Amino acid sequence: MAKPARPTPPARSAPPRLTPPSWLTAGLRPQSTPVPWAAVLRASVALSAPLAVGFAAGQPAYGALVSMGALSGVIGDTADAYRMRIFNIAVPQLFGALGVTLGTLVFGQGWLAVVVLTLIALVSGMISSIGAVASVSGLLLLLNAVVGAGLPMPDPWWKAPLLLTLGGVVVLVLTLLGWPLRGGTPERTAVAGTYRAVAGLFDAAGTDTYDERRQTVTASLNQSYDLLLARRARQHGRAPSLARLLSQLNAVIPLLEAAPAAHLAARRFHRPLPPEIPAAVRALADAVEQGRAGAPEPALPEARRPSEKAVDAALRYAATVVHKAEPNPYNIDDRLGRPAALRVRVRRTARAVLFSEASWRYGLRLALCIGLAQALVSLIPVPRSYWIALTVTFVLKPDFGSVFSRAVLRALGTAAGLLIAAPLLAAVPRGWWDVPVMMLLAALIPAFSAKGYAFQTAAITPVILLLSDLLNHQGFDLVLPRLYDSLIGCGIALVAGYLLWPESWHTRVADRLADAVADTAGYVSLAFRPPAGDDPARRHRARRALYRDMSAVRSEFQRALTEPPPAGDLAAAWWPLAIAVERIVDATTAARIRVDHGAPPPEPAEVAAVEGQLRELAEGLRSSRVLVEVRADLGGDEEGVLDPLRQEVRAARAIASP
Repeated sequence: MAKPARPTPPARSAPPRLTPPSWLTAGLRPQSTPVPWAAVLRASVALSAPLAVGFAAGQPAYGALVSMGALSGVIGDTADAYRMRIFNIAVPQLFGALGVTLGTLVFGQGWLAVVVLTLIALVSGMISSIGAVASVSGLLLLLNAVVGAGLPMPDPWWKAPLLLTLGGVVVLVLTLLGWPLRGGTPERTAVAGTYRAVAGLFDAAGTDTYDERRQTVTASLNQSYDLLLARRARQHGRAPSLARLLSQLNAVIPLLEAAPAAHLAARRFHRPLPPEIPAAVRALADAVEQGRAGAPEPALPEARRPSEKAVDAALRYAATVVHKAEPNPYNIDDRLGRPAALRVRVRRTARAVLFSEASWRYGLRLALCIGLAQALVSLIPVPRSYWIALTVTFVLKPDFGSVFSRAVLRALGTAAGLLIAAPLLAAVPRGWWDVPVMMLLAALIPAFSAKGYAFQTAAITPVILLLSDLLNHQGFDLVLPRLYDSLIGCGIALVAGYLLWPESWHTRVADRLADAVADTAGYVSLAFRPPAGDDPARRHRARRALYRDMSAVRSEFQRALTEPPPAGDLAAAWWPLAIAVERIVDATTAARIRVDHGAPPPEPAEVAAVEGQLRELAEGLRSSRVLVEVRADLGGDEEGVLDPLRQEVRAARAIASP
């Protein structure tokens, strides 16, 4: 009798691969950005030339201090327009000079140095909320104070701040060399880039990539307005070239308002926009960038539907404005409002810093960590201990992103930088060979900074080590202590700057999102007011402000997504709702455009119902930290202009349900 066949054992499943979570590895993926070759050349010259002069003069330490100041200028040179670059480089250098002066005065003073650096950290953290320039200024104030308190500086006391400031001047001079030839080029390039982004938006009408293209347009428009308005705020009156650029940028707004209507129509009728539309917008971009005027009227297909008429009218208006040689500088529709007077802005800023809970919270957190770092090195003899506080400063700068991920990336970037620095410090003799080495290392800073924080850290670390070696002559012995110091600094930032603060385990995205939903409800009400109360300029400004706020919310989400659970998981759960809110704004604009071009206006009751649903959603977001059940009973005329808007509101409320 044959034996029964033995059952085949179930196949073993392969053990799960131990891979790090995405929130941890996100910063290790290099961003796909072009290499800024001009910045690479500028950094290479700015950091190596002072060393060459210092060796030639027999004062290598002086050359190292000038190069340190140049390093700060290279890191802070992030603007496009030349006037803004002057501001971005010069102002932080003044704060850096003040910081190194205060640090030098308390060098070797023990607990006095702890108290002074803690107070400087408090001020640095508080002013970081003002803006980008203030953030870099606060960073240099604290960094240079830490360096001044940790490294011996040449006597008398004023020499170190003077040399560091001279390094910033070197970067500034190299930056401004191209101003006579490219004075208005960055502004024209930015505005032309906005037109090209709009052309890409029209290309994507009716497709799944429309939302992504719209975000690109929002970022480009924000950048262009920031460039032009910041430049205008520093001028009395309006220069003709600036007036023309501002009018050309304002002409983009009708195109943006027509795009949602074109997108909805393309999806509804399954027909993309004619290729002549994005081609005409790209032709306008070329005219803006080259400063051309007087071109013929664009050849566009016949417009029949309201959405097509909106695009046609907006495009012809933009063509008229772009090709107008001399617009009236005093008759420009300002979509964002005129900048307030300087004294008013200073008063508002001071009030916001002194009475803001977030400002004090960030300042106290940074002060606590710097105080602990300095107290640690005062109690325990750590050689060249300034590196610990230096690490804390870079990791915990509150407006730079997730503290947790930055601490991890800082440790990894420092380790990579030490691998680069170790053979150089061991094999390259101190002297003139440092100059070509610095040329190569400095060139890596702008190239790697665009790839991500870990890459920037890996590029900056060997530069700082090489300059430190010229001041303290420790050579290869600097490598391992710097790694230990970096790990200690990251540990302090993680424990005292992250784990001990309850807010680290939560995320503010729900509150920010609730504000955006409430503002969207106000925009819906504003968009469909009766003709007697309609104010197009106010409506335009409300929409621009709303998209700018949503851009900030998106940045908050991206920052929260790099946090470990539960904050990162909660941000991931809310992210689809943020996209839905942007689609609601688009649907509102599309409905308004259809009304402007012949569609019947909605009944006030319909508008009130949509507004009420959005305000209820906003209150639900504020009252709960998790997804909650919400109503989605929103009816109305299915053939009316508000039907796409109601569909988006229903989708948003469905997303908000668990």
